[in-house]
Amino acid sequence: MALVPRRRTDPLWMLAPTALLLAVFFFYPLLHAVHTSLHRWDLLTEPRFVGTANYRSLWESGDLLHWTTTTVLFSLVVVTGATGLGLGLALLLNRPGRLVGFVRSAVFSAYVVSWVSVALLWLWVLDADAGALNGLLGFFGFEAVPWLGSPRLALLAVAGVTLWKIAGYGMVLFLAGLQDVPPALLEAAALDGAGRLARFWHITWPLLRPTTLFVVTTSLIASFQVFDVVRVMTQGGPVHATTVFVYAIYEQVFVNLRVGRASAAIVVFFVLLAALTALQLWAWTRRDPSARAPRGSHP
Repeated sequence: MALVPRRRTDPLWMLAPTALLLAVFFFYPLLHAVHTSLHRWDLLTEPRFVGTANYRSLWESGDLLHWTTTTVLFSLVVVTGATGLGLGLALLLNRPGRLVGFVRSAVFSAYVVSWVSVALLWLWVLDADAGALNGLLGFFGFEAVPWLGSPRLALLAVAGVTLWKIAGYGMVLFLAGLQDVPPALLEAAALDGAGRLARFWHITWPLLRPTTLFVVTTSLIASFQVFDVVRVMTQGGPVHATTVFVYAIYEQVFVNLRVGRASAAIVVFFVLLAALTALQLWAWTRRDPSARAPRGSHP
């Protein structure tokens, strides 16, 4: 039997702890960043009101466009790769067996390792002079590749490391989704002459759409929040090729002592995330009308 609140205000009291945490740790810092973005402050002298000068400086210098482009390209590689690789691994390992279970655990183990440990490991693997990967290439007669020293390759290398770490998480989610697919539907389709590809495209894939949305959303969040791997492996270089938004904010505050400029970047970063989230939800509900509740309906 469902519990019915005695008073109309009971749900509000239940939401109060979460709302308080959001107010203290999210809304207040965000409003404080908006206020600070209108000032010039170097952490040493008194803040000086400059209006929208910090925003104009970000735009006119080209930094804002560069950070946005770098972050979006990085996220595109990570989200696409994590979704595709996670789904592929799930389809490959969705079967019983001890060896399969061991491979699942091995793939997922990378997700539970700290970002700093992963970055240090891959820093050794991708080192241009003594790295394991270039050593392997040299064994087969190929020239060494500056994975982290080339502006063209550094961002892809860091994105590959991020993808390597979070692919196991997507795999586990897709495995759970695959095990919820009714076997009777697949057997009926097979009896009707549908091949593996047809069964996947017309039965499995539509049933995996909620799982796919969750994997895409969590991968997008992880890619936009990346910091440790960039800080350890490239420090935003070479030639700012891997300066994503979060690292740029850190650099503005703790290296350049431009707190107002960093706060303006935080505000722009929040607006960008909110716009991407809204766009993603709009695209999902437009593609899947069942995700929208009909007007006038009641639970």
